[in-house]
Amino acid sequence: MYKTVILIFGLIVWMLASQAINAEEASDVYALDLEELLDVKVTSVSKKAQSLSDAPAAIFVISNEDIKRSGVTTIPDALRMAPGIDVARIDSNKWAVSSRGFNGRFANKLLVLIDGRNIYTPAFSGVYWEMQDVMMEDIDRIEVIRGPGAALWGANAVNGVINIITKHSADTQGGLVTGGGGTEELGFGSARYGTQLGEDTTGRVYMKGFKRDELISQDQSRSNDDWDKVQGGFRVDSLVTNADAFTVQGDAYHSNFNQKLNYPAFDTPNGIAFVNDKAQAHGANVVGRLQHTFSSTSSYTLQLFYDRYDREDIYIHEVRNTYDIDFQHRFALNGWNDIIWGGGYRYSESETRFDRTPAISFDPQNRGDQYFSAFLQDEISLVDNTLWLTLGSKFEHNDYTGFEYQPTARLMWTPHPSHKAWAAVSRAVRIPSRIDSDMTLRGSIIPAGQSPFPPFPVEATVNGSKSFDSEELLAYEVGYRFTFAKLFSLDVSAFFNEYESLRSFSPGQPVPPTVNTPYITQPFIIDNGNSGETYGVETSLVWQMRDNWRWDLSYSFIETHLHNSEYYQEAVSPQHKVSLRSSINPWKDISWDIWLRYTDDASAFTVVGVAPVESYITMDMRLGWRVHKDVELSLVGQNLLNDSQLEYIGENFVQPNENQRGFYGKLAWQF
Repeated sequence: MYKTVILIFGLIVWMLASQAINAEEASDVYALDLEELLDVKVTSVSKKAQSLSDAPAAIFVISNEDIKRSGVTTIPDALRMAPGIDVARIDSNKWAVSSRGFNGRFANKLLVLIDGRNIYTPAFSGVYWEMQDVMMEDIDRIEVIRGPGAALWGANAVNGVINIITKHSADTQGGLVTGGGGTEELGFGSARYGTQLGEDTTGRVYMKGFKRDELISQDQSRSNDDWDKVQGGFRVDSLVTNADAFTVQGDAYHSNFNQKLNYPAFDTPNGIAFVNDKAQAHGANVVGRLQHTFSSTSSYTLQLFYDRYDREDIYIHEVRNTYDIDFQHRFALNGWNDIIWGGGYRYSESETRFDRTPAISFDPQNRGDQYFSAFLQDEISLVDNTLWLTLGSKFEHNDYTGFEYQPTARLMWTPHPSHKAWAAVSRAVRIPSRIDSDMTLRGSIIPAGQSPFPPFPVEATVNGSKSFDSEELLAYEVGYRFTFAKLFSLDVSAFFNEYESLRSFSPGQPVPPTVNTPYITQPFIIDNGNSGETYGVETSLVWQMRDNWRWDLSYSFIETHLHNSEYYQEAVSPQHKVSLRSSINPWKDISWDIWLRYTDDASAFTVVGVAPVESYITMDMRLGWRVHKDVELSLVGQNLLNDSQLEYIGENFVQPNENQRGFYGKLAWQF
């Protein structure tokens, strides 16, 4: 530990000494402008463009420059910058990502979108992060909302919404080629080209690929979870008329993700079999969006998308097709009402096979589900340019629980341009998934002689229930933003969440052995027997110390009190999390970034009980050199303070793996 303290202290001393550097020389390279940061337009809070500082929600924006200078290569790793977001790597190709608690590989209370396309899967109401990717250089920004967004975005936007927004094709004209490799990022490359397709039409195409090394197991053996992927796509934007804009975009990918797994089996002495699984996934999507503008305060948007994935591992082979249509209309009324309303329809069909192991099954095996939705929101100006009240609700119907409503009330107060405060009360629900309703999972095998019923072994299963209801949240939030000139900004939010009808397990009636099944089956039925509360504080601070030097500090605190059942213990997220980033241009054409993170003790939910995850400190560093105005070289070090560390453990059958220290180099050429 003392070595870590000395290293951090030495870096801080070096940075403070560097204040003698001539800022005027460095400012030609990249200006870290705080004013631009605060005025960036966001759309995820109210489904309309508004300044970040005016949004009545706990929102954080990760910019393209943040992503570049951090050196991250995946979307989950980029999300580590946001306060209140839990990101933990499970193995080389899996992450646990959540907002305000309840983290896990199958976290189900966070809604994620890419350019407005909902990427959660109804298989478990969560995100397969290993299947979601974009060209990192094409990301314009990532809007991260902590807290309910269900009044606009619908079910499963319980604890947060993440909207990944890519650049307009007009902003990616010309060519870009990147490539590199290293110890963990074994090799990667991308190519993108944008061009003018007509007088008012632009487009781009891209291709990217990578191969990532395996992690190591806790016993320091190879974890056999290396990963490779190739993906390509396109985007076309056209101004059809002065009032009509049209966008069409799409992606296709293929991925091989190896994994070291264990699964319950009767033919082993301890009831556990181990396997090195070679899994794969491929898929594609296409999105079309039409926007018509009547005036500066009136417009409508129509969006359609189709998404398909085919994912196969040792447990399940699932093919899912999703069709979605959404419409929204915004207009002003009486000079003090800004109204947005809309509706949508989604159909998602799933085909599943279970050919390689009896560990999991669904009944019915194939299923198609329909989702109908409508929403209405009114932003009311109570005092001109000072006080606004927003009222709204989402109304939905799904095939699991029927009708759901999710209202919100938000108040925004601006007594001074430098001081802004907001408060909100919201209700949100997490609707059932196929796991909750249709699944039978073989959780563990207790061999004969070890079980309480010798001479018979015991099979413990987790069974879904058709009567499983929606999980409910009632959230109370307050926030405050302060800015001082162009030098300093502070954003603080606090929340208190009350949860009802959370998922739990209850034991069912044991099934005695038969001739065909010479073992006892002890089912555990999924129900809504849990409840609880969480509360916490999240803060982000930006200090523009010099024109060429910026500090970003974020801190998150969460206290979790869950009334767990005897047979189901939820994961507990880290109580304290700290992120400190320093971005400096010490000399012309040179950029240097240091990112220090602390994550407190946590626990992970697994099928055999709760597993502890110890706290850790880590640091990343990036050094960039613009060799030519169109060519940049960079060297990135990740997880520099430890040889390896455990960040999380997957819920089912994934071996505990440790994230290793790594280095990679990168070349980017723009033309």
